[in-house]
Amino acid sequence: MLHGKNLLTLKWVCEALQVSRSGYYNWVKRQEYREAKEEKDQADFTIILKAYHLYEKACGSRGIYMRLLHQGIKMNRKKIQRLMRKYQLFCSIRKPNPYKKIARATQENITKPNILNRQFKDSEPKTVILTDITYIPYGQGQVAYLSVMKDCRTKQILAYELSESLAVDFVLNTVTKLLKHHQIPKQQKTLIHSDQGTHYTSIAFQTILKDNELRQSMSRRGNCWDNAPVESFFGHMKDDLPDLSLVRDYSAIQRIVDEHMHYYNNYRYQWDLAKLSPNQFEQYLKTGVHPLSHLIDVA
Repeated sequence: MLHGKNLLTLKWVCEALQVSRSGYYNWVKRQEYREAKEEKDQADFTIILKAYHLYEKACGSRGIYMRLLHQGIKMNRKKIQRLMRKYQLFCSIRKPNPYKKIARATQENITKPNILNRQFKDSEPKTVILTDITYIPYGQGQVAYLSVMKDCRTKQILAYELSESLAVDFVLNTVTKLLKHHQIPKQQKTLIHSDQGTHYTSIAFQTILKDNELRQSMSRRGNCWDNAPVESFFGHMKDDLPDLSLVRDYSAIQRIVDEHMHYYNNYRYQWDLAKLSPNQFEQYLKTGVHPLSHLIDVA
């Protein structure tokens, strides 16, 4: 104030902030628009947040987009990304699998050539099956081990086995479950691909494959990219699992893994599976009928 006059005139403020008077008036006029847009953003983010926490499994913008599609809601993925950034909704970062160091350090017996050679998308269902082992820490320093067999084409988990130890039997049990619950092409038409861990180089594992007329392929030593799809599955699975540090009972871990496998095969929608879950994608390949054809272009 100077001699009772206010020097903070609109003209002075606009000059100080380097904005035009017309720009200021336009900003004032758009106040209602900005408030309405903020309300719309908050309403859309509430929908996004519910999809993010659906099945108690967090996911990124693609996962949210697909979850909404399967609820009959079509929301632009760029909007989902913008609102996730705006409200600071982020996905966790996956950690490496230390089991690989153990497997490489103890690798022995007979290795097989890398027949698959990263041709992950050129197969028919149940003709290329990827297998691997990961560890699941829980409680206070307790560890469970998970063996899975994943279809290279549909990304289904066809068989899995949880174990309290790394004894080779639990990997053999995974193969037994695969053969029991699925019609697997014989006469060397199906390829089982793994790393060079001791379980897969063992005589017992190689014998069960040979006896059932299955071919065997192995990643190059120390090269995780040769079995990347199953590595990716383990990474996403551990992102989705709840905090296991308070779980002390192995049977509870078994239940959690069973629930996750059911969720993954039936509700884990994937961008490159035509935005379907693995089980839905298998049905789509069989029937040619896409369940979301009324919402998206599936050509």
